[in-house]
Amino acid sequence: MIYSPSFPVLCHSPRVTVIGAGRVGSTLAQRIAEKNLADVVLLDIVEGIPQGLALDLMEARGMELHNRKIIGTNNYADTSGSHVVVITAGFPRKPGMSRDDLLLMNAKIVVESVTKAIAYSPNAIYIVVTNPLDVMTYLAWQATGLPRDRIMGMAGVLDSARFQTFIAMELEVAPTDVNAIVLGSHGDLMVPLPRYSTVNGIPITELLDAATIERLVERTRHGGAEIVGLMQSGSAFFAPASSTCVMVESILLNQSRLLPVTAYLQGEYGLKDIFIGVPCHLASDGIERILELNLTDAERSALSTSAQVIRKIIDKTQENFVGVSR
Repeated sequence: MIYSPSFPVLCHSPRVTVIGAGRVGSTLAQRIAEKNLADVVLLDIVEGIPQGLALDLMEARGMELHNRKIIGTNNYADTSGSHVVVITAGFPRKPGMSRDDLLLMNAKIVVESVTKAIAYSPNAIYIVVTNPLDVMTYLAWQATGLPRDRIMGMAGVLDSARFQTFIAMELEVAPTDVNAIVLGSHGDLMVPLPRYSTVNGIPITELLDAATIERLVERTRHGGAEIVGLMQSGSAFFAPASSTCVMVESILLNQSRLLPVTAYLQGEYGLKDIFIGVPCHLASDGIERILELNLTDAERSALSTSAQVIRKIIDKTQENFVGVSR
């Protein structure tokens, strides 16, 4: 790979496909291109929308000082040879709607998207962003038959970023000094870990009282719903796009970053046949390894409860998706 310091041009550029040109997808395409990570294919079923967004992003290249190619398309053939495929397609939450309410509406979209995409990019790493994320990732895994290291969901990065933000706001410190981690499902039963959340290495349990920590934990669990309630006609997209971009960057640049990722477990944390948020090392081959933290009985119980709820929802959907069961 060859870069020019004044106007970066990458030979043999990696390609990232983003399926779904809504707010999350289009913002992610912008993040990837403007960080000079890869060429981007933005795909959507609505004619004209991805093409228009791609042209708009292309016209900004001179000002943003990159030479990445952004393609807008309705044709999966244009996604051929992608290194990473991100699924953002689906309906967003509306006020009063839980992530689980989205299940039946979005399941068909995700299964169809990954099935078409893998035909053109069989060696890609797949990241699912569509909600309810844990279940959607499981269905995508079933539909593609991919090994567990090459398919994952984006959840814990976003949930941890929200926890990080609320901690920084409470303590009036720079968010860059805060490291926070959230495991479990991407929903109300997520498992923030205050013991492992720190400010410049100092656990927040030494900086905040128990009542304040619990308040921040609850705000984190309902962070997405809080934004939906404020916006009324939409849901979060800046932070979800940034969170996904962090994952894409770690994969493309082989950074091996330790990130909370929705991964398939085969006995880790005492859980099997489930996609749930756990710490993973992300590198060029996808999930290099899963880190098993030393959890307390209460933390392990909360993670198990989170997994049980995901499992029930998966089981409920199996009869609707018998064609993709393994």
